[in-house]
Amino acid sequence: MTTIQFILLIVVAAVAGMGSVLDECQFHRPLVACTLVGLVLGDITTGIILGGTLEMLALGWMNVGAAMAPDAALASVVSAILVIVGHQSIGAGIALAVPLAAAGQVLTIFVRTITVFFQHLADKFALEGNAFGIEMCHIGGLLLQGIRVAVPAAIVAAVAGTDTVNAMLASIPEVITRGLQVSGGFIVVVGYAMVINMMNAKSLMPYFFLGFLIAVFTNVNLIGFGAIGLICAYFHIRGLQRELNAAAAGSTGSGDGLDDIDDSELM
Repeated sequence: MTTIQFILLIVVAAVAGMGSVLDECQFHRPLVACTLVGLVLGDITTGIILGGTLEMLALGWMNVGAAMAPDAALASVVSAILVIVGHQSIGAGIALAVPLAAAGQVLTIFVRTITVFFQHLADKFALEGNAFGIEMCHIGGLLLQGIRVAVPAAIVAAVAGTDTVNAMLASIPEVITRGLQVSGGFIVVVGYAMVINMMNAKSLMPYFFLGFLIAVFTNVNLIGFGAIGLICAYFHIRGLQRELNAAAAGSTGSGDGLDDIDDSELM
């Protein structure tokens, strides 16, 4: 790894860390973060494959209220470095992503606790009418989130690929790595279920179960699943349109809201 690659890798890691709290450009998502790491390290194909696989795991990882989700940014960046620089398999990267996400969850809670200081300081600047001080508080808290991912990424990038690290990764029993991969599959199911429940779209549950049944009992690839999803979405939307048209045709209102109110409801 060259010096330029090392610097760019730290920049990507910092941007991913900041993106995990901004939730605007989605740089912290595995598909984006792993692809950028692969682009910097000269193996974008592996980055895309790893990112796409981890994206399925992290689909349901989101902050709900005060509950902190596993950290997708740290898991994506570090696992991509270990796979590309450390010459590990995609399966090993997926297995390592789960504990890395849990460790990143603890780390981001610690950093958010520190940023409480900046919040109180911003309140003080607000009372003084110091807009520049408030901006610096925002930037300071954001930089901490970037450092939270950049520092571990720099450490891993510096030692990845060495004989010691490779020996440590190879010494992990297969039952553990395989178990983490299986548990990651469970996380996918739970993630999809959480998303559907938050959307309150119970009418979509049959498609949810249909997809997993097809995945278990057939050999359909992701392209086939995408085509099936588009077809199901087409017929689902057509059904909704027919229901709306029927409701509109069955409406006998004159268009004036006052005329549609029954006189008995006013008594």
